[in-house]
Amino acid sequence: MPLTHIQIAAAKASNGALKLSDGRGLTLVVQPSGSKVWRLKYRYEGKQKTLHLGHWPKVGISEARIRREDARKLIEEGTDPALVKRFGPVAAKVKIVAGNSFRAVAEEWLEKCEREGLSQVTLNKIRWLLDKAYPALGSKPIEVIRPLDALAVLKKLEAEGILESARRLRSVLSRIFRFAVATGRIERDVAADLRGAIATPKGKNLAAITTAREAGVLLRAIENYSGHEITAIALECSAHLFVRPGELRQAEWPELDADEAIWAIPPEKTKMRRPHWVPLSRQMMEKLHRLHDLTGGGKYLFPCLGNDDMPMSENTVNLALRRLGFGQDQMTAHGFRAMAATLLNESGQWHPDAIERQLAHIETNEVRRAYTRGEYWPERVRMMQWWSDHIEELRRAPLVQRGSFGSVPTPPVRLVS
Repeated sequence: MPLTHIQIAAAKASNGALKLSDGRGLTLVVQPSGSKVWRLKYRYEGKQKTLHLGHWPKVGISEARIRREDARKLIEEGTDPALVKRFGPVAAKVKIVAGNSFRAVAEEWLEKCEREGLSQVTLNKIRWLLDKAYPALGSKPIEVIRPLDALAVLKKLEAEGILESARRLRSVLSRIFRFAVATGRIERDVAADLRGAIATPKGKNLAAITTAREAGVLLRAIENYSGHEITAIALECSAHLFVRPGELRQAEWPELDADEAIWAIPPEKTKMRRPHWVPLSRQMMEKLHRLHDLTGGGKYLFPCLGNDDMPMSENTVNLALRRLGFGQDQMTAHGFRAMAATLLNESGQWHPDAIERQLAHIETNEVRRAYTRGEYWPERVRMMQWWSDHIEELRRAPLVQRGSFGSVPTPPVRLVS
């Protein structure tokens, strides 16, 4: 029987919700609190579903019945009324099928990135960013997402003050939308419209020691480090090799050639996704022989304590620096690169391009890159030996004049990179 205004007004629930049927799936749910809500039960694609139609008395009997009939008309046309309510009228033309939700497209794109060799660290960072977007965008068909929908996600991060994450997420969204364009799901990248829509994060340089005197203090502190021996060697290697922290902690023994004194870092472990070769000085070879006695039976040079199948934590070197008394505003694991770059350039002995190449930086100018394809390998071999000699001298005598060492003979190494 259809409900009447008197019935609805008098309805009360004492023990649990009271449900009053108006017919054709329309139900008024009365809560013990006194709240009264219109709901429509219906089946769509074989599944039982419920649609919220509004609160009584704001939505009266007549309006609730109109909304019921409108919803049933959509069902007859093959459209889920809940989809229309949630995503707007444009969704009336879009059916959620496997593979066209934003989350599904994003995961498909991530699988593609993994096949192309993107590092696990980078993939994890992207997944962390996407977890910020999934609550708002994950279940939406990618066809119905508007620039404003994506902007709302970015604005939330902006309001939290994590501007760099907002910037990176916009880039990730754009790449996913471009992938959706390429796979025929959508016509355009809606995130492209959001360039400049959020505040630009201010650049922040990682803390680093860049003077000879301070470097001497740091190196003497490392020499006296009283923690785990493997961590102590990691600190020493950070100073001598100045590779990226992730490359050092993930280094594997098969990547080292003891006969040629070379560490060949495979492309999947480098930021630029190209192989990188590191000449090993005499001092480094001595340290690596010492390290091999400790970890040579496993995969990694620097395994995780208690789990040889995992590399050392990304925070280990930074925590060791804190233990030595260097605050995060003074020195970081990444800061060894800035220290080497500054002191090598100040020495005046080495071609800037050789230094940049040893830092694994890539020349962005295509014409200039064509002239640096020789990689400056012989000079880099001499430079890395000079650098080890130089920082050893800084450790012993902090007031030593920089650039006072001559070149050392080039080891018998032949490598075309």
